[in-house]
Amino acid sequence: MSFEPSAMSMRRRLLHGSLAGLAIGTIGGLIGLGGAEIRLPVLIALGFEALPAIIINRVLSLAVVAFALPARAETIPFAEVAEHWRVIVTLLAGSLVGVWTGATYATRIASRTLYRTIAAMLVFTAVMLALGDDPDLKHMAIDGTVRLVAGVLAGFIIGLAVALMGVSGGELLVPTLVLLFGLPVKLAGSVALAVSLPTLLLGFARFGRDNTITVVRENLTFLGVVTAASMLGAFLGGQMLGIVPAATLLPLLGAILLMSAWKIWRHGSASGQ
Repeated sequence: MSFEPSAMSMRRRLLHGSLAGLAIGTIGGLIGLGGAEIRLPVLIALGFEALPAIIINRVLSLAVVAFALPARAETIPFAEVAEHWRVIVTLLAGSLVGVWTGATYATRIASRTLYRTIAAMLVFTAVMLALGDDPDLKHMAIDGTVRLVAGVLAGFIIGLAVALMGVSGGELLVPTLVLLFGLPVKLAGSVALAVSLPTLLLGFARFGRDNTITVVRENLTFLGVVTAASMLGAFLGGQMLGIVPAATLLPLLGAILLMSAWKIWRHGSASGQ
């Protein structure tokens, strides 16, 4: 079975993919996201079907996350991130289970259902970002065991999103860290990356048992070029962290996610599968 995208000139696909990778990588490095929710509709627009787009998205998300964390270290030192290891462990306890469960499910559902699931998750992510940007909601009035359970459950849902969309989960993690654990947005971005990296790695390993190798092999040139552009963007975004307030980008990102959800929903309806 071939996972090559539909007809489009390689030069055009590489150009569009690289520009998108650079821009999305910059946002990822700046806010602490993998940027995959924005990238996924771009991949679909470039002719990839849902499942291969998810797998390619996962590879690109891994590259952005791996480079964004050290790129942000000058502004948010690793030691400051490590101080919140309990929060990281709590979220990982849920996300690692969620990503394994979601990876199993994603390979068994119809393309139309997958598109609509992705669209619904994008809308939910946009709502979470809007809440995360509300200063009146930055600290939930829960603590102790309740917050621990809520953190594990949130991690599980985020792990499902990582598996189903090939995302890093940062777009959900950052609002969760702000709302549930009361972290400042910039610090939340770095903590989110620390959670995203192992979650992505497990999801990548799980999909490796299915179609990942085939998808990567058939799109090696595209992946190489766009990965390089994405890593450059992640580096640039990390360097801009001390200049641009990340909170100003959240409303714009939420609007982009809603637009992306609409496009993917329409694409799923058109597929009729």
